[in-house]
Order: sequence, then C-alpha cells, then structure tokens
Amino acid sequence: MLQEIMNIASIITEFLWGPWTMIFIAFVSIYLTIKSRFFQARKFGFIMKNTIGKVFDRGEDKHEGMTPFQATTTALASTVGMGSIAGIATALSIGGPGSIFWMWLLAFFGMMAKTVEVTLAVHYRETSEDGHIHGGAMYYINKGLGWKPLSKLFSIGIFINAVLAASILQPHTVGRAFLSSFGISPYIVAGTMAAITGLVVIGGVKRIGQFSEKVVPIMSFIYILSGLVIFITNYEKIPEIFALIFKHAFAPIPAAGGFAGATVAVTIQKGMSRGMLSTEAGLGTAPMAHAHARTKHPFAQGMWGSFEVFTVIIICTITSFAILSTGVLSTGETGIELAMKAFSAVYPTTLVNLILSFSILFFCLTSQIGFFIYFETSGINIFGKNVMKILKVFYLIPGLMFAGITDVDKLWVFADIAVGVCAIPNLIALLALSSAFIKLMKDYLEGKNEYATGIVDLKKNYVRTAK
Repeated sequence: MLQEIMNIASIITEFLWGPWTMIFIAFVSIYLTIKSRFFQARKFGFIMKNTIGKVFDRGEDKHEGMTPFQATTTALASTVGMGSIAGIATALSIGGPGSIFWMWLLAFFGMMAKTVEVTLAVHYRETSEDGHIHGGAMYYINKGLGWKPLSKLFSIGIFINAVLAASILQPHTVGRAFLSSFGISPYIVAGTMAAITGLVVIGGVKRIGQFSEKVVPIMSFIYILSGLVIFITNYEKIPEIFALIFKHAFAPIPAAGGFAGATVAVTIQKGMSRGMLSTEAGLGTAPMAHAHARTKHPFAQGMWGSFEVFTVIIICTITSFAILSTGVLSTGETGIELAMKAFSAVYPTTLVNLILSFSILFFCLTSQIGFFIYFETSGINIFGKNVMKILKVFYLIPGLMFAGITDVDKLWVFADIAVGVCAIPNLIALLALSSAFIKLMKDYLEGKNEYATGIVDLKKNYVRTAK
C-alpha cells in the first residue's frame, strides 16, 4: 500500500515538475526580469545599499509587526535550512554537478521574482484596526485579481508544505545529524526543537522576528566561514569544479562509484526544483513573513527579497563546492550525511560534529519557527481563525511522530508536490500582476510615494488590475 502511494506520488511529481513547469517557471522569472529591465543586475549596488546598508532601520511603527531586517531574517529562517544543506546534497546525489548550474540560473532570475512577490505582499496585505497584519500570495491573488479558488489552492499547498518541509523534515534532519555525531536519540532532538518552537511562536510574529534577527545572521556567518575554509583549502580544484558544473548542465553524467548517474532532464529538474525550494523565489512563502514588515513602501521591502535570494545562493554554493571538491559524491551517501562527509574530509571529525551539527540545528530550528507564520496564514485562509486556534498545536506533533524513522527522505517527493502546488498559482498571479508591480516600483523609484504603506494600510487604496 505504502509503495503504491509512493509510486503515485512520484508520477504526480514528474507531472508537476515536467518540462512544461520548468518552461513556465523560466518564462515568468525571465519575463519579470525583462519587464523590470534587469533591475537585479542593473541596480545590484542600489539593492545592497537599501537593504543590508539599512540593517539598523527600525521601520515606521515600533509597536506592531517586524522591522524590515527582522522580516527578512524570518523569511531567511525558513529558506536557509534543510534546503540549503540537505536539499542541495540530495540534488547533487540525484542530478549530479550540472544541477548547480540550473540552481544558479533560477536564482538569478528568482531575485526579481522574489522582489515582485514581496512587493505585492506588502501592498495587498490586510491590516486590522488593532494593527495586526496578514499578507501573502493568497491576499494579492484575492485583492489584486479576485481569484479566490486559486488563492485557496495556493494555501492548501503552503499548509502541506509547512507540515512536511518544516514540521517533519527539519527536526528529522537535525535528529539524523545528532544521532550520527553524538548518538543522541532523534526523539529527544525533535522534542527539544518542538518545545523551543512552541515557546517562540506563542509570542506571535514580533517574538519570531526578534528570535530570527539574533540567530539567523550568526548561524549563517558560522556556516559560510566554515565553508570558505574548504573553498580555500581546495582552491586548486575551482576550475575543475566549474568545468564539471557547466559540462554536465548540458550533458549526462555517467555513473561513478556510488553515484548512479543522471540524464540532462533529471539534472535540470533537480536543479530547478531544489533551487526553488532553497531560495523560495516564486514559491510564495517568504512574502507571508515580509508582509509583516514596518516599511515605508512595498518596493523598499521587495528589494530585501532580492537580497534574501542572493544570501541563500551563497550558502547553497558553499554546500555544493564542499561536496564536489572533496570527492564524496561517489560515496553513495545522500542528504545530510553527504554534506557531513564533505566537511569531514577537511575538518577533524569532532570539529565537524560541532560545526555542522549545530549549524544544522540552528538552520532547521529557525526554519521550523519561521514556517509557523506560513502554516498559520495559510490555515486561516483555508479553515478560518477559530479552527486554526485549535490546529496550531498540530504543527509541533508530526516532527515527534517521524523523528526516529530512518527513511523519511522519501517524503521529499511529497514536499516537491506541495512546492509545485504553491508555485504554479503564485507564478500565475505574479504574471497577471506584473503591471501592478511595475507601477509600485516606479512609484518608489520616482519618489511619488502614492502607494506608500502608511497611505495604503489606512485608505486601502490598492492597485486594481481586476474586479
């Protein structure tokens, strides 16, 4: 029975992530990039100046929501996690080195896609009289286009993705790492993570933002620094690795050692699906966190989305380089074990256990915490506020149930399905609302500020593209 379900899931995954989906993702991302006149490349310095250059900007209102940086670190918390380490390792073990090229390509265009979806999420967000904010793709699909069924479909995908990718796979990844490194029971690890997550999320989005603001930059810096040491240690292999990546992006890679080999189609599929899962560009998840930002203008927060993708791709590239430069791809390992094996080739085992296990712990813990916003926002859209008050506790249970099961990697197929169910409605909406985005972008860049958040949140003066 279980095998039949897995076979059906595999068929659905192949359909959702078939050639037509890849073409659609590429088309939307390229279209948005061209329509913005390659803003992410043309104004890269401007983006950095107005994002990381304003990291200490506390935002407009100090009482509700998050600062722009807190919103970004909360969104990063849900992306810089399992997908950036275990997910990339899985993509390499199935799709080979060429999958990294397609990940890079999707990320470049994805910088614009995320700028668009974050901008729209802030513009079309719902601000109640008491100052509480809800926003995301389901809101701009409803308010900007009036397509309620599509918003429901998106919410269902997000809800499933939150349970699988965050509630189950995040603690499971940490449990495997700590079992391998220290012999600690996965149930203890999952239970501890559930307790910490519960304590943070009970304080609402403000506490989630405060937690993410402190933890995400530290954990990212430690992992990047550790990976750069491998980069420097194996610097002579840089040309060889780049050659492998570009060669096998367009040519099949034969089986070698424990690596089963990969066709070009599999390479593209794994590179793009894992690239979207890692950066979440076009997926529609991160806008739900960014919608809580205390920002002067929707486009000002939108640029943080571009910065977010750039940060994630650096971390993904470091993971990729560590695996490829140490030659562990041929060992037959996959997931988090493959990443740990790569770091063990350079660092002493004890140090690897400390660096990688705790990096994974904080990456995955913050992912689990950050994803709660997505779980709650999508759940409210599906079930309503009253039902979600009861369902909130359900978020912490699946991770405990699956903690000790060794073959949970098979659940990635369901995560891929959920990603597709989220991505397709969101990408349709981004395409349909592209003119609304351009209007918001010009409003900010030309200094008109007719759609500044303070004005829109108060008067509900949204850009309308459909009735």
